[in-house]
Amino acid sequence: MVRSVSATFCALLMLSVWSVLACAEADSRVGQTVAGFELKNVQGISRSLTDFEESKFVVLVFLGTECPLAKLYTPRLKTLASDFKAKGVQFIGINSNRQDSLTELENYVHLHDFNFPFLKDVGNSLADRLHALRTPEVFVLDADRVVRYWGRIDDQYGVGFVRDVATREDLRMALEELISGRPVSQPELESVGCYIGRMTQPQADAPVTYSNQIVRILQQRCIECHHDGEFAPFALDDYDEVVGWADTIKEVVEDERMPPWHADPAHGSFKNDRRLSQDERQMIFDWVAAGAPEGDPEILPPMRTFNEGWGLPAEPDIVVSMREEPFEVPAEGVVRYQYFEVDPGFEEDTWVKAMEIVPGNFAVVHHALVFEVPQNSLPRGFGGGINGFLAAYVPGLRAKPLPAGMAKRISAGSKLLFQIHYTPVGTVQMDNTKIGFVTADPDEITHEVKTRSAYQRMLLEIPPRDPNSEQRARTRVRQDAQVLSMMPHMHLRGKAFRYELRLPGSEQWQTLLNVPNYDFNWQTQYQLTEPLELPAGAIVRCVAHYDNSAENPANPKPDEKVKWGNQSWEEMLIGYFDVAIPRKNNQEYLDGDGLLGRAEDFLLQFDSDDDGLTKLTELPWTIRPLSLPHDKDKNGVLSPEEFVSAVETMTRNR
Repeated sequence: MVRSVSATFCALLMLSVWSVLACAEADSRVGQTVAGFELKNVQGISRSLTDFEESKFVVLVFLGTECPLAKLYTPRLKTLASDFKAKGVQFIGINSNRQDSLTELENYVHLHDFNFPFLKDVGNSLADRLHALRTPEVFVLDADRVVRYWGRIDDQYGVGFVRDVATREDLRMALEELISGRPVSQPELESVGCYIGRMTQPQADAPVTYSNQIVRILQQRCIECHHDGEFAPFALDDYDEVVGWADTIKEVVEDERMPPWHADPAHGSFKNDRRLSQDERQMIFDWVAAGAPEGDPEILPPMRTFNEGWGLPAEPDIVVSMREEPFEVPAEGVVRYQYFEVDPGFEEDTWVKAMEIVPGNFAVVHHALVFEVPQNSLPRGFGGGINGFLAAYVPGLRAKPLPAGMAKRISAGSKLLFQIHYTPVGTVQMDNTKIGFVTADPDEITHEVKTRSAYQRMLLEIPPRDPNSEQRARTRVRQDAQVLSMMPHMHLRGKAFRYELRLPGSEQWQTLLNVPNYDFNWQTQYQLTEPLELPAGAIVRCVAHYDNSAENPANPKPDEKVKWGNQSWEEMLIGYFDVAIPRKNNQEYLDGDGLLGRAEDFLLQFDSDDDGLTKLTELPWTIRPLSLPHDKDKNGVLSPEEFVSAVETMTRNR
């Protein structure tokens, strides 16, 4: 089974971010003899390869202090070192990154409590001799110190995904084969990880330098996430740090993996668009090609500063934590979505003009949603918990106040439901996520903001091995409103997502947002530059595509049919969108919060011909016979009023 990686992945995210496959970039290392070397550990004590001459085999493991995969593989490496020590195998950790100081390395070794020596390769001399490229990357040496295996540890972790367990334990198998005297069945395998940050020889007269151009691009596009205290796994606010990531910066920009943005520019204009311009891209490429020169530090612009704690425009008036005691996130394995319900004690309706979810631990919180659970709320299967959330935290999403005169309303007596997706990072972590609210004066509010959605739950069914399964959802706009943002939501098989609009009286569908390469790791909320006016009666349709084939590396089980479910190995189809509704006309049925509004959303799941009506012939066979008697006007269409009547009748007869 496979799951996505999160703010850890903004850990493996950033690995999707800053990693690639290694073996294709150089000749095979297998068969080369490793001459003796002498390096120092974090205490400054020299260790040499000859210190381990009694070991039958030596495993050299290249690791980086900030590489997400290196962190995730630490428990595995410690287990392997322990399992094979009595069999004459010695593990040695090597750090060759120029950006990893001795102090950082010492903290890293202490944090992870390594059970094997860890040495600093100053000037990446050993990495150069072995042609090591990535972290983590392993070299298995025999008694003659000849490389017999080179590459990955196993296949559990990849670019942007994590399997529950490895399908092939490559390093373990190679060691077992060598110990038994057999040749290694697969002596080299693709290694995925972060580039080793090597020393460079910068071009003296380069026209593009860090101090003149690159730092400004990073401040504009990257540092908001890549600074201390944020979810990104390393900071990019200092030349000595940035230069160590130069090759990977070029790579991910070239592949358009960073900055993360997945919307097709042909449709819509978004104020949080993260894309680099062509000029910015070319400057990065030129800078790396010139050896990543620093330039003149005297012309550096002032470094951007960020508020600690809350990113709200003002200190929150109300703060609610998900629970009294922190939640423990294990070092490894799969953590199911966690739900925490809290009573904030709201005795009257509360209007909120800004809100922010702040993880207690950015490293392990992939994303979080907070829902309002009103008194006497509807069951989730009937639209509850699907139709909208109060606030969201996802990597890269910044808390912004709602436009002037607009606010969300939390009803008196409501509870708050935290839904949190955790991803382990190699060490046990604690988290206590919280939400903060900046309240508003009700007399100043002209528009109530709601998070609406088009969702498909009942009919969501993705066939086994289907590489491009199309599924649809739709909802009706019940009164004049303004769309502020859109946020697609699928899970690991999500491939593409498109929002479409059909105006009343029209047969044409207009594309509002197209995400041709959906990535579960980036739950982006696409915020419109200008609000979009929608008339009452317009239909919003979401068209989603899923890849349930074996070619999707994040696919847990391609041979299984997939249906709706909360966990990441199941699937969802939800097209969230924020709307601003004139407060004077905000009736429950019109904005969808009432029973009739929820009923219409539920019925539109079955509107296969997108005519805005749910005909009895479109209903599944499981509920069609139950619905027939409730078609009171015998027109072959089940209206929201008729459906509510049917539900009430069935409830009374239980």
